[in-house]
Amino acid sequence: METVGSQDRVEASGDLEATVLQRGRELVAAEPRRSPLRALDDAVTRRISSRPAMRSAFYRMVDVAPVCSSPRELGAHFVAYLRGGRPPGPLGASALGLALALANRIAGRRFIVASSPDRAMPYVRGLWDRGIGATLDLLGEAVVRAGEADDYAGRCIDALGVLGREAAAAGAPPDGDPPRADLSVKPSALTAEIRPWAPWSATEDAAMRLRAILRRAQVVGAHVHIDMESLDSREATLALAGSVLAEEEFRAGPSAGVVLQAYLRDATEIAEQMLDLADRREAPLSIRLVKGAYWDHERIESTEHGWPEPVFATRRATDRNFEALTRTLLDARPRIRLAIGSHNIRSIAHALAYADGTAAGRDGLEFQVLRGLGDELAVAIHGCGARARVYTPVGDLIAGMAYLVRRLLENTSNDSFLVTRGRTADLETLLERP
Repeated sequence: METVGSQDRVEASGDLEATVLQRGRELVAAEPRRSPLRALDDAVTRRISSRPAMRSAFYRMVDVAPVCSSPRELGAHFVAYLRGGRPPGPLGASALGLALALANRIAGRRFIVASSPDRAMPYVRGLWDRGIGATLDLLGEAVVRAGEADDYAGRCIDALGVLGREAAAAGAPPDGDPPRADLSVKPSALTAEIRPWAPWSATEDAAMRLRAILRRAQVVGAHVHIDMESLDSREATLALAGSVLAEEEFRAGPSAGVVLQAYLRDATEIAEQMLDLADRREAPLSIRLVKGAYWDHERIESTEHGWPEPVFATRRATDRNFEALTRTLLDARPRIRLAIGSHNIRSIAHALAYADGTAAGRDGLEFQVLRGLGDELAVAIHGCGARARVYTPVGDLIAGMAYLVRRLLENTSNDSFLVTRGRTADLETLLERP
């Protein structure tokens, strides 16, 4: 399997890089103009990202907002976080709290489309009408009791029913496209037994709930994607996917997939396990390739325990690994379907350019973006003749708090593609080889 160190050998010709530049220019030209409100939101995001103290205060405020009893209390918390403990006056705290509560709600609804699958369907149908797919994600993580895991599995089964009904009404997708009905499932919400040192106990507990979800997906013709979370649950997730998806009952369907995180130093070895799973199935295995959203968590935890860092130390190293894995997985079609989960214009353009140079072309390839971050990018990808899908979270703000904070961290990171685009109009810089 290709490794990061072999990149120069793989791309000895300049043809691929020239095509990457061409595809990148096409994507940027096809991206629709942002609305004034969205442009203002992005400008505020860039301003927050440039001030570490404000960024830290905002994230801490997001975390406590759901349990604050009044706008005054919320405003007082924010000022204390920002100024290190100097409390504002009552009127000032109340006014600030009202503004923060509104900003919190706006931020939440930017990333979280609705409180339930039924309420999310108008948005999902709108995507389908424009030729763009949607993946529904029911928010809620890390259950602590078996009853909570049962409730989550039941919500997933109910959501598949809603998706299946709406997909049937919308008609069959274009030839070669994956199912319209698409649901992401979190292993940490399927069991309370996840322990890094004993992944099999979690696998056995989560498997019965995953089987029930897959059976429902078979009935309604839906796709089920098994999410990958932090490193603590990785072995349990791999064991769960590797065992259940290869079982006789599910080898030929329903359509199913897993997630590969390119920021992990051993991502190449994990990719080999996933390709082995694909060989044990009759139906193609979908692999969603992402950079990874737990970089800070993994580095801090490994430092605290004196462990080697499991993730690449720089964004450029992650980007190089992402491109190497992209080529490997594209070459593995048709036994796998590849979903590129990225907002980075270089990563997307590279995947398009490499795919266009293969015999399979763009078959078995799609691009996935996050609701609230990549909406315009999805339109551009579709406009350039590639499949696009929007990852669409559903749930209340409290259940989605962990998700919301991760998205805000990504959106205000100094390495964020969106922030970078706000600082430069040099397309060649955005598209340069990592």
